[in-house]
Amino acid sequence: MDRILIIEDDRALNRGLQYGFGQEGCQVEGAYSAEEGKALFLSQVFDLVILDVNLPDGDGFEFCRWAMGVRRVPIIFLTARDLEEDAVKGYDLGADDYVTKPFSMVLLKKKAAAVLNRTKGGKVEDIYEDGYLWIDFIRFRAAVKGKEVFFTPTEYKLLRVFIDNKGQVLTHKILLERIWDSNGQFVDKHALAVNVNRLRGKIEDGRHKYIATAYGMGYQWTGEQE
Repeated sequence: MDRILIIEDDRALNRGLQYGFGQEGCQVEGAYSAEEGKALFLSQVFDLVILDVNLPDGDGFEFCRWAMGVRRVPIIFLTARDLEEDAVKGYDLGADDYVTKPFSMVLLKKKAAAVLNRTKGGKVEDIYEDGYLWIDFIRFRAAVKGKEVFFTPTEYKLLRVFIDNKGQVLTHKILLERIWDSNGQFVDKHALAVNVNRLRGKIEDGRHKYIATAYGMGYQWTGEQE
């Protein structure tokens, strides 16, 4: 069952959207402000967020930026702001679609279904599973010992690079080039080390080790060991 979060301050519209997607067999939660949306987003895992731009306590663009920093999730903007620069901004932030009001409910459902189908269409190698650690790189979900764990987009990038190159020593230079983003988050080896150590803290314990340090060179994904 697909889980959808609708963040829209127009209560009548929000309830209508909840009803409409509920009729499609989706489990739907509604929030009427950015604050309520954040609380739900942090407490549950959603397959799709339908997001208004104009919210009483902030704007949807900022919510989108914040959400992408928590975990990657498909987002469809649904807004009365029909300027081209607003749509471009939404896409630049990583949104999957930008729908302007007034809109067709039938078309919105089709767009949502297309996004959900696309995010479920991953290949076998997009799932990592070893009995202890589980990662879905398409839907950006993960669990350790069956308990959900949240990674930042940067941590997902690190995991993807490590797992795709299991057993190989990845130098600091290679990792910096692969993980570098438009915000310039990684600027030196120290920042890289901080992020690797944070990732270790989320997936490793005394019996399970995944990332080995190649001193003076970089890191190596060794895989789960006991």
